[in-house]
Amino acid sequence: MIRGKTGHLKTAGRRVPKGKRASRSGNLVEHVYTSLRRAIIEQALAPGTKLPEDSVGTSFGVSRTVVRSAIVRLVAEGLVVQQPNMRATVASPSLEEGRAVFRVRRGLERMVLEEQGPRIEPAHLARLRAHVASEENAKRSAEPKAIRLSGEFHLLLAQFTGNELLTRFTSDVVSRASLILALYGRPHSSECAVNEHSMLIDALERGDIERAVRLMDEHLVAVATRGLLETDIKRGRSLQDILSAYRPTGND
Repeated sequence: MIRGKTGHLKTAGRRVPKGKRASRSGNLVEHVYTSLRRAIIEQALAPGTKLPEDSVGTSFGVSRTVVRSAIVRLVAEGLVVQQPNMRATVASPSLEEGRAVFRVRRGLERMVLEEQGPRIEPAHLARLRAHVASEENAKRSAEPKAIRLSGEFHLLLAQFTGNELLTRFTSDVVSRASLILALYGRPHSSECAVNEHSMLIDALERGDIERAVRLMDEHLVAVATRGLLETDIKRGRSLQDILSAYRPTGND
């Protein structure tokens, strides 16, 4: 491999701009990160599942370096844990940690509504209602998708505030909450969640922020109550079998 005067890399007689190579590598990392995160949130990857870099790389057709970069991001979000010289594994928070996450989540989502409420736009309300419609459709056919969409409803609310820091914190906490429900939860009651989301939108549309805050708090308490119960975790499928459903396609 030869570096030309212009800073391009020459490979097999061609010059590959460094920026283009970095962009492609970044896209691969994003694909693997997004797919693993989705598999964890949709509860396809159970807490405690080992994530060997070579196996994950084979599943997605990428290098171990790409997988390592994706895992670093998941570790930062608390979805994956990794000790020095040890394989990464899907995090397994304790029941007490789960309760603490939901307490933090209740405070954050109250802030989201208080900041969002005064400036909520008709377009935001329309998008929230469209999202709830997607939740309604998903609960009839694909529970994992319904689980993911339920969390994304809350992320939409945070994004509409325009507060990047609040959105990032909310995203991390909602992701961890989904992981906790995977470990301790009963099957998710999508019907209850969809109904609660619709009631919340109605309150926001009327400008009744006080009621919206109360509904959100009741909703999160209900989610925690439905979820934070000891259950057995279903295992048995191989890692590559699980991840085969999360390989990026042309439609993603």
